[in-house]
Amino acid sequence: MENEKQNKKLKILCLHGFRTSGAIIQKEVEKWPQPLLQKLDLVFMDGPYPAQGKSGVDGIFEPPFYEWFQSDEEYKEFYNFEECLAKIEKFMLTHGPFDGILGFSQVYSVPRFLQVVLCSLLCYYCFFLSN
Repeated sequence: MENEKQNKKLKILCLHGFRTSGAIIQKEVEKWPQPLLQKLDLVFMDGPYPAQGKSGVDGIFEPPFYEWFQSDEEYKEFYNFEECLAKIEKFMLTHGPFDGILGFSQVYSVPRFLQVVLCSLLCYYCFFLSN
């Protein structure tokens, strides 16, 4: 039993950045050191909404590109935000349990998102990275 705990991989939900995709974050994370990757069970999710504008990675990576939610240009008004949280929660309940979440860019930028995820009982650790 003790040996099973030591060999258990951490199951991490990986949430991509603004107007990218699960496939893109997967390609980026695969560059991490193999000894680290061997300890992780990484699960990649696409944002629920097709990108509504040009992606900053267009021409570097192949589409499709996704968004988690939409906003006005000043990031003061958010649209489809609650629906996004519900879709992430449903994904976590369906594919979990997760030991942690790794989030980039758009999912990192909104305090409400952090509050919901950090206060959730659906995972133990959250890692948010921004470029």
